[in-house]
Amino acid sequence: MIFPDRTEAGRALAVSVAERVAGERALVLALPRGGLPVAAPVAERLGADLDIVVARKIGPPGHPEFGVGAIAEDGPPVYDPENLRHAGVTERDLTRIVAAERAELGRRIRRYRGDRPAPRVTGRVVVLIDDGLATGVTAHAALRWVREHRPGRLILAVPVCAPQARDALAPEADEVVSLLAPEPFHAVGRWYEDFAQLTDEDVDAVLSRFHPAGV
Repeated sequence: MIFPDRTEAGRALAVSVAERVAGERALVLALPRGGLPVAAPVAERLGADLDIVVARKIGPPGHPEFGVGAIAEDGPPVYDPENLRHAGVTERDLTRIVAAERAELGRRIRRYRGDRPAPRVTGRVVVLIDDGLATGVTAHAALRWVREHRPGRLILAVPVCAPQARDALAPEADEVVSLLAPEPFHAVGRWYEDFAQLTDEDVDAVLSRFHPAGV
């Protein structure tokens, strides 16, 4: 199974998520950028509020795409010990990279959220959504951030994920929903026909549907 694009993946994911939150007022939280076009059809299907949790991957020097850790919002870094060993780095080695990623995280929060406060999750059914999980380290940081704010129930939902990522994240959420968990996995983009890189303007376009100016 290959998803045509993120929006179609979100429509398929919405069916499975709706079965798990029927009758409950959910809050859908997307990981921008890629999680937003997936999350929008889910929020529409549920009649739910949609907001974001901003997270940044931490990669070793020279290999920014290899996630050895991640940070989310104002939370502390979360590291994958096995990936740290594989990359041959320690948490201390990454101090400057963490500072740079935290600065970019702050820029994105200001850019995407503006004057809106961070979403209130306490006591709510929260569905955290991304377009897919490879190592799962970014979702791990986001789940930790949401959990710190005491949701009533926390669901992680993605169209596709590596089986190892699903298993690793299971203790961090009350439930993990994934339409596909193929083996071998390769990469998230392998399971989409259209996996184009998204821009800040793409994020604005989705959020403006749920947060009109002045509201």
